[in-house]
Amino acid sequence: MAEAAVRPALPADVGEIARIQSVTWQTGFAGILPPDVLAGFDVAAAAEQWRQTIEQGPATVFVATEGAWVVGFCGAGPSPESESAAANDTPVEDAATVALIGTILVEPRWGRRGHGGRLLTAATAAARAGGSTRGICWVPEQNKAMVGFFRRAGWVPDGVVRTLDAGGRPLREIRVTGSLDLRTT
Repeated sequence: MAEAAVRPALPADVGEIARIQSVTWQTGFAGILPPDVLAGFDVAAAAEQWRQTIEQGPATVFVATEGAWVVGFCGAGPSPESESAAANDTPVEDAATVALIGTILVEPRWGRRGHGGRLLTAATAAARAGGSTRGICWVPEQNKAMVGFFRRAGWVPDGVVRTLDAGGRPLREIRVTGSLDLRTT
């Protein structure tokens, strides 16, 4: 295996980030998202959104590399109060210090090589350095691999769920939460 690393994303990475998002959704979310939602994914629009995030924040985007290739990415930053709220939509006591892992994706052909763990470790270390005390992430309930990934890192479902409209079909997500001191390596 070539040398693997994680680094902050650069504006020059947006094309690869959007391509990886598209490929990962097409393969890993095929049974979760409706086919028309997947077919309608706009790589150019996604690249522009990632460019804005990289250049303006508030999230930090990290990329995983293996050798010369960008193989995955993660977006993380301070959680909006609405994302960390209790099930009854009331703010939680530690709302000001909750980090949100907005997305973490590794291109399937580069999977099972530790890239996801390295991305999560970098994101949580940055969140800790920024004053956060715990993290959250919304995960499609049907995505057992992603739920398992977070469980192995010590994050567990906290009982809060939400349902999104995925092209006219409900997409149920569970919120996982855990320490920013991870058990992954």
